[in-house]
This record gives sequence, C-alpha cells and structure tokens, in this order.
Amino acid sequence: MKHEAVFFTAEEILKRGKAGIPDELLSGKNLVYSSPATLAYNSPGAEGFGVKRAGLSVPESVMLIVAPGCCGRNTSLISSMPEYKNRFFYLEMSEPDLVTGRHLNKIPDAIKEVLAFLKDNGKKIPKVVMICITCVDALLGTDMDRVCRKAEDALTGGGFEGVKVRPCYMYALTREGRRPPMVHVRQTIYSLLEPMEKDPRSVNIIGGFAPLENTELITYLKSAGIRNIRQISTCKTYEEFLQMASANFNIVIDPEARAAAEDMNKNLNIPYIELTRVYSTDKISSQYKALASVAGIDITDSEEKAEADEAVNKLKAAYPDLTFNIGECTNANAFELALSLVRMGFKVDEIYATLAPENFVYVKNLAMLSPDTKIFCNMEPTMLYYKISSSKAQVTVGKDAKFYCPDIPNIAWNQDTRPFGYQGVRDLMNKVFEALKEAEA
Repeated sequence: MKHEAVFFTAEEILKRGKAGIPDELLSGKNLVYSSPATLAYNSPGAEGFGVKRAGLSVPESVMLIVAPGCCGRNTSLISSMPEYKNRFFYLEMSEPDLVTGRHLNKIPDAIKEVLAFLKDNGKKIPKVVMICITCVDALLGTDMDRVCRKAEDALTGGGFEGVKVRPCYMYALTREGRRPPMVHVRQTIYSLLEPMEKDPRSVNIIGGFAPLENTELITYLKSAGIRNIRQISTCKTYEEFLQMASANFNIVIDPEARAAAEDMNKNLNIPYIELTRVYSTDKISSQYKALASVAGIDITDSEEKAEADEAVNKLKAAYPDLTFNIGECTNANAFELALSLVRMGFKVDEIYATLAPENFVYVKNLAMLSPDTKIFCNMEPTMLYYKISSSKAQVTVGKDAKFYCPDIPNIAWNQDTRPFGYQGVRDLMNKVFEALKEAEA
C-alpha cells in the first residue's frame, strides 16, 4: 500500500460544495494526528494565548487549575515566565476524584488556601480567581457556574469578601462546538464588567490578549478625538479594567470575541463594530470606510494603503513568480491569506489548515484563481506521510508550515502581538522579502 498525505485541491472542494467538505479536512470527523505542528492547536492551554494565559489577562487575577497531573503539566513552561509568578496554582485530581467528582467539594477550601498563602507572604490579594478545568469535567457534566457561586459564598466571612470566582474551560472536546474554549474564556473575562455611565470618547478594542502596536487603527481613533482606547492587555489594575464598561462602543478584532461583544451589548449597552483581520488592502480600506461611517468619525487612509501596496509591489518586483505554502499556526486566517496572496499576483501551492465551513467562501474564490492549490488538514493522520519533495514553494508562512517544509525560508508570523490592517500587510511583505534575501546571501 502506498502511503501519502491526503489533500484536496481548491477546485475539488468547490465542486463538492460547502455541505460536502471532505471529512479528512474536518478534525472532528476522524482520528487526530498530534504532530509538532498541531500541539498548540490541540491543547487550548499549551502555547501562546490559550485558555490559561487568556484567563490571566484580567489584572490582579490568579488561576487555580483543577486537573489530573497530565493535564496540568503543560502549564509548567507558562508558569516559569516572570509575569506569571505566584499566579498559577494547582488542585490535582486523584483517580477517585475522576470517578466520583469529589474534587468539586475541595475547590472552595483550595481557593481559601491560595488566598491565605498570598496574604501570609505579603502578596496582594487578587480580585479574581479563575478556575481552569479540563475535559474531565466536561465528561462529568459539571455545572461550573454553580461551583464558582458556591466558592464565592464560602469566602464570605473569611476576610476575602468581594473576590470573584469565574470558570475557564480548557475543553479541547468543545473546540468545534457552539462555544469553543477561546470563545468562552472571552465571555468569562468580560462578564466581570458591571454597568457604568458611558463616556462618548471611549472605545474598547477586544479580541486579542496582547496590545495592538504600531497599527494605524490606533492613530485613526486618536485623530478622531477618542481619548480613551482601552485594551485588556494595557489595563494595569482591576479598576482600570472595569473602566472598559464605560466605552461608547467596542471594536472586535477577532471573531472569537463576537459572543463576548454580544453579551456586552446586551448587559452593558455597548454596541460593537467588527473589523476582520485581512491581508487585502482593498478589503482593509473598505472596513475603515465602514468604521468611519458607523462611528461618525473621519478616517483618511490613503497614505497607509499606499505604503502597504508599495511593500507588496517591492516583493512582487523582486520575486515575480514567488510561490507560498501557508500554515494555520500564524497570525492570519490561512485561507484568507492564501486568497489575498493570489490576488496580489503570487502563487500558493499548499495550505495546511482545518477547513471550517465558515472558511468555504475563501476556498470558493481561491478555486477560481488558483484551482490547483492543495489543501491539507494539519490534524489528519495521513500527514504522517507528508513529503516536501512535491511542493513548489519558495517560502512558507506559519510555524506548522516550517515543520512540514524545514529547508524552505520561513516566516513564523505567530508572535503574541498581532499584526493588523495595513501594518500587518506591510510587515509581512517586508519579512518575506528579508527572509528570501537572507536565504540568497
């Protein structure tokens, strides 16, 4: 039997239609291959801003991880970072706990012990305790909202009144459900906000856990007279975080924050505008025009658009036949990025990503321009047999793409600080240019 990695061309997927996406491209339809390329994807807390780091983005918070030893072990690298010292704590579940669920009764006492430890060691008492639980409690059907309310009640009268207790679900089993882990953790974070008088010159940017930096969006908002532009990553204290409830509107920069934005609209009367991270300068311009219209502000983006287009043209002039392979472990939607690159005049030979139905529109358009682009699923077991010899790419984007194509120049493009808008296009084009020039030297 000949073993080969399974792939489908964009044209083949288009012919099947949105309802006929092959099972091999949907991670929930078959066995999962945990290659080094997918470890961060499989475990919501393993790397980057997974559930654990996301939950601790709330200032003055700590986390109690309630899990078997094997599930808590992947936090060791994160907890060694200086900024997370004295912020991670563990309640290990024993085998009887797994069977009986008795660990739930231990949570209130464990929280008290954590708070007492911090107090006795001269540390500031946290304002929030995040309870991070794993697939074990998903299978047990644990009502974590009730567990957290019970824990808050247990703190009354013990000198820790007012400390909030909230759940964080590190449930890899729900990653393709209605509320995946990273959607739910964002809802949990912003549920801490309470109604507040609105400031017409305040806006929140929500979705990311590291601040947007060097992006034109901040410049546009400031020049429009917005005095307070809040991001959770820039809030130094819990009180400053609570001021996010005074925003006149939210700007959502990640689809995973949409549910949280809807909650804030309902509970805090904060409407939201969604700006999708894309790599087409025309699409970026259209989004800024829509933002200006809805928010009633003036945005002039011709200079920034010209700079981004210039970076594209510079790369195109130097490498007119440049071919990419694109991974999903990157600060981009792999399918949108591939489509944008093809529209820029480049070629995309291979994409390594799980094809969710909402991304079918990108594949549909890609099929019309680049029908032979091959689409692999990172988590498909046959990726064990992937061979780079058939690829035509001269450069790859994404950490996972580097794993599959180790000898080709790579731009990881998965830093904590997310690129956005024209700045993202410009910086990516420049990094690709630099990587290719370095490879030639």
